[in-house]
Amino acid sequence: MKVVIDTNVIVSALLNANGTPAKIVSLILNGKIKIQYDNRIIFEYNEVLSRKEFAFDLETVNDLMNYFKHDGEFVNANHLNLAFIDDADKKFYEVYKSAGAQYLTSGNLKHFPKEKNIILPKDFLEVYEG
Repeated sequence: MKVVIDTNVIVSALLNANGTPAKIVSLILNGKIKIQYDNRIIFEYNEVLSRKEFAFDLETVNDLMNYFKHDGEFVNANHLNLAFIDDADKKFYEVYKSAGAQYLTSGNLKHFPKEKNIILPKDFLEVYEG
């Protein structure tokens, strides 16, 4: 299963090892689902996860990014001429559409077009486990 993961899901996973986002990251790390990304997404993950306010272990962040780059699927995303509430989220949608990913999961759905397979992490986990 191919999935695009918004940065807020990755942040939540690292903040709470027992939460739903952490279960999704575990599925990625265990090879059950394949993360789709492009350079813009990896750059944002690195930038956000390296912020002092989160105080994440930088070695853990680097290991996670290396895993995503090695075992995930790089996507050469097409730029779409769509207006977004938060233009920074557009890259996730572009990768989702360009990759033909089955799902895009985000904790902030209002920033994305209303589509059946753009879902909250809890809904993604339900679909996966369903």
